[in-house]
Order: sequence, then structure tokens, then C-alpha cells
Amino acid sequence: MHSNRYILIYSTIKVVLVATLLTVVAVGLKPKQEYNKRVERMQNILASVHITTNPENAEKMFNQYIVDQLVINSSNQVQSGVNAFEINVEKQSKLPADKRMLPVFMCKTDQNETKYILPVYGKGLWGPIWGYVALNDDKNTLYGTFFDHKSETPGLGSEIATVEFQNQFKGKKLFDEQGTFISIKTIKGGADETDSHGVDAISGGTITSDGLSKMLYEGLKPYESFLKSKN
Repeated sequence: MHSNRYILIYSTIKVVLVATLLTVVAVGLKPKQEYNKRVERMQNILASVHITTNPENAEKMFNQYIVDQLVINSSNQVQSGVNAFEINVEKQSKLPADKRMLPVFMCKTDQNETKYILPVYGKGLWGPIWGYVALNDDKNTLYGTFFDHKSETPGLGSEIATVEFQNQFKGKKLFDEQGTFISIKTIKGGADETDSHGVDAISGGTITSDGLSKMLYEGLKPYESFLKSKN
């Protein structure tokens, strides 16, 4: 029979070998994982302007339609030397509005129309929610949206990721007629058709709906100076 010392040494060597192999595999897969995340982000950005892609053509399509990227602050001052695509919106959302770096993606559609795409990040019922808001060149009227979530309830809060829910936002406005920033809210029981700032909340998904309203207001409010600018 093997001694306890032998068993201990054998077990230790085996654990070290397995841990080393797992580390090697993880390190080897990391570049692929990071690439997949980048591609998915490109797809999500383009989805907000109704451009459908797949993992194989996403990067090509992104470079074709996204004609410019910039990072600004809440005073609409361009932050040089910063890559908009690399900004961690989750981390920025936790900072005071006047300390954030705000990415802006400019899209040129097949109809030669300019759209401005802004990322947002917030909290749903069970975890984070996020998305992209695409605006017409008036920087007020929504052209499209893309929303997603990490762990919202299937059939309830997860509805924010459906085309049917997102289509409600097209044509809604961020500012009222006096130029006051209003944003867009989800309305429990349904929004009036004449409400240019309201969409139907998710039935049974009140907390996620409220979280999305808060995400839009708090995520887009820091862009107000940019949205009111003419350039």
C-alpha cells in the first residue's frame, strides 16, 4: 500500500498539472473570447440602426457604416486620444455625469442619412441591462434602439431584448417643444399614442421597465450639450 506521504505528493502534483493545463487553455482562448465580444458589440451597435449582421461579416459592416467615432464629456468637449469603442460604459455609468467619458458612434445609412448612436447601461430586476440608442440627425428623434440583459425573467423582463418592444421607440423624442430634456419612459398600462416620450411598459415586468426608463434618462442626460449642439 502507498504511504500517506506518497498519496499527498501524488495528489499535489496532479492538482498542479490540472491547474496548469486549465490556465494554458484559458490563456489560449482569451484572444478568441475578446474578439467574439468585440464582434458582438459591433453587431449590437449596428442593430440599433436596423442593420442585420452575423459574426462573419460584422466587422466589415461596422467599418462600412460607422463613419466616425468620438468621445466627449458632458460639456461636449472632445476627449482626444481615447477610443470610443474601448470605453467601458458600465464603469462610466457609475461615475458622476461630469466625470464620464461619453462615446458617440456616427453612422451613414444606405440612404446617406446620418445617425448618432449612444450607449446606455443600467440595472434591471436581476442584473445589468444595457443597449444603444440611435438618433436621427436632429439629435432628438429616435431612429432605433437595441437593448439586452444578463438575467431578466424569460417572458417578462427579458422582453426588452425583443424587436417588438424595441420598435416602440422609433419616432419618440428626447426633448419637449420647449427644448427641455425629457427622455423616454415606459408607461405601465400602456402609453398614449400621442405621447412622444412614452412607450408601453412590459406586462409583469415593472421593475425591469422602470430600470430601463432610469437607464435611458441617466445614460442620455450627460449627452445633453452634445444633443443640443448643431455640429
